[in-house]
Amino acid sequence: QVQLLESGGGEVGAGGSLRLSCAPSDRLDNINFMAWYRQPPGQQREFVALIGNMNNINYADSVKGRFTISRDNDKPTVYLQMDNLKPEDTATYFCRVVMSSYGLWGQGTQVTVSS
Repeated sequence: QVQLLESGGGEVGAGGSLRLSCAPSDRLDNINFMAWYRQPPGQQREFVALIGNMNNINYADSVKGRFTISRDNDKPTVYLQMDNLKPEDTATYFCRVVMSSYGLWGQGTQVTVSS
């Protein structure tokens, strides 16, 4: 089964930047959208950003103006550029890819922002 491989998490001070990447272990076709979610400690998983197959993009209000989602068509791979990070951005970040008939989740990558 195809797996989503995430990378780029880590620890950074407030105001810093990180770039997350998510690539499938094998090529995926018929993708509807690719997205990022996050789960802060002790909280439920929440939506962060989405990029559709027509490059339509949506962001959660909490990250607008600070995070940028993008993709390239190799495999394809989705990225999340996170700038001006805040302590409240601390969470496990999950990649999500939805095809026409099923969806996949990544294993998660930890992002920790210190004040």
